[in-house]
Amino acid sequence: MREPISGLVLSGGAGRRMGGRDKGWVEWQGRPLIEATLARLRPQVAQVLISANRNHERYAELDAEVFGDAAGDEAFPGPLAGIAAGLARVRTGWLLVVPCDAPRLPLDLAARLASGRGAARAAVASVAQHVEPLFCLLARDLADDAARAMHSGERSVARWLATVGAAPVTFADAQAFININAPDDDRSAA
Repeated sequence: MREPISGLVLSGGAGRRMGGRDKGWVEWQGRPLIEATLARLRPQVAQVLISANRNHERYAELDAEVFGDAAGDEAFPGPLAGIAAGLARVRTGWLLVVPCDAPRLPLDLAARLASGRGAARAAVASVAQHVEPLFCLLARDLADDAARAMHSGERSVARWLATVGAAPVTFADAQAFININAPDDDRSAA
């Protein structure tokens, strides 16, 4: 029997390339990015968490536990802060992390990362030998390590994943990992 996995959607960015808009609520194919992402994530996980630094009430309407980053005075400290906060709240042994602007994430992401990790406490998606650090599976016991790294000034999720020995898991479909990062990206990913 497969161990339950929780899902964390990172939606705490400043949205600089979107003119400061909250990316989760940017429309993509007729609905907000967060809704498209959740539609693909929910069937894979037992618990849904959303790390957001604004619009908490609106995100809470999506039937998820919503929280901000635990990063002190920094308004938008980066995804590692969201991951650290998510690992501190997860109720299962594993946390699947995805960004809010990935409406085509693989429907088997959790299962493939779980089976591809071997004995590692973390796994990360890899496409064409390029790691996709915001698509990762993490053991809950990495919570202290993530918090320590973030509080010591680390901001790179990729570097942190390397320090914890994340196993790369190869995916062939690069389109599944497209992020909507600019106002016109929605046309290229449609």
